[in-house]
Amino acid sequence: QVQLVESGGGLVQPGGSLRLSCAASGIIFSMYTMGWYRQAPGKQRELVAAITSGGSKNYADSVKGRFTISRDNAKNTVYLQMNSLKPEDTAVYYCNGHFRGNTYWGQGTQVTVSS
Repeated sequence: QVQLVESGGGLVQPGGSLRLSCAASGIIFSMYTMGWYRQAPGKQRELVAAITSGGSKNYADSVKGRFTISRDNAKNTVYLQMNSLKPEDTAVYYCNGHFRGNTYWGQGTQVTVSS
């Protein structure tokens, strides 16, 4: 059974930082492209950042220079370090893994940026 379990969300003030984690099980993690998506109320889910099995990364323009995606294949975990958070970063953040047509999602973790 495949599971992607996110953690690390919460309430943070503008300018603050959070680190999200996504622990995967039931897949050969090292072979998967892992990504973080987010969905704000009334908006479509959007890609925030992704990292391939080879370590290549890409980011949404809105988070470049502020967010960093990384992975630890030994721990089957992908991370999203979020710095300089803005109110517009408020959303539910979802972990995603895909490989050769197989796609899996986590249950999501809420990130709220507010003073």
